[in-house]
Amino acid sequence: MDWRDEAVVLSAQAHGENGAVVQLLTRERGRHAGFVRGAHGKTGRAVWQPGNLVDVTWRARQADNLGAMSGELIRGYAAEAMEAADRLSCLSAACTVAHMALPERESHPAVFEGMRVLLDSIADDTVWPTIYVHWELGLLKELGFGLALDSCAATGENDQLAYVSPRTGRAVSLSAGEPYREKLLTLPPFLAGLALADDQQLEQALDLTGYFLNACVFHPLNRGEPGARTRFVDRYRKLTTISGIQETTNSVD
Repeated sequence: MDWRDEAVVLSAQAHGENGAVVQLLTRERGRHAGFVRGAHGKTGRAVWQPGNLVDVTWRARQADNLGAMSGELIRGYAAEAMEAADRLSCLSAACTVAHMALPERESHPAVFEGMRVLLDSIADDTVWPTIYVHWELGLLKELGFGLALDSCAATGENDQLAYVSPRTGRAVSLSAGEPYREKLLTLPPFLAGLALADDQQLEQALDLTGYFLNACVFHPLNRGEPGARTRFVDRYRKLTTISGIQETTNSVD
């Protein structure tokens, strides 16, 4: 059996002298693994880096075998992300979250397309944080845990949406949620279409998607939040704090 597909490398676990078991997010076949001979060799290492886009061929005697993979680099997003630590951290988080959240060999083309959009934007610091948040929201939706953020769960109205129910994943308006605000999650205005995203809202959005990824995806699988995502969120929070201090200092000067 064999197939050919476009894929994003999610991870490459060393196996043998120069080989690796590589996890991919393919366009048509979802998350799929295979053994790549020479993946950790001199030439293979540059191809099979997490985040890279590859043209891959998979072959096996039977459909349920691990199989062997070979491929060619289409675009080296990993090398592009290495120009800035925050971009590399984002790329690592996306690859690890996809690896840990997606069931193997289950087609999720929307997740793949969302990943492509994220990777294509990774060099633009004005947009990739927002796109990453929307990618996680799309991942939750694909896995059956989509959030309903367009109207209030209590009133049906779509104005002054301020909270999200941690139980239902539905938005709640400011007035309806005020008595229960300590039990509700914050809805960043940009996710409700009420404002443009800023650093504070993006931090809130990462907390929001992180809550539902943990509650709905990772915890039921007896897994904690992937360390790469935790490190990414921590790094992003520190960077926005530093940026805020610098802006305050400049305004005072």
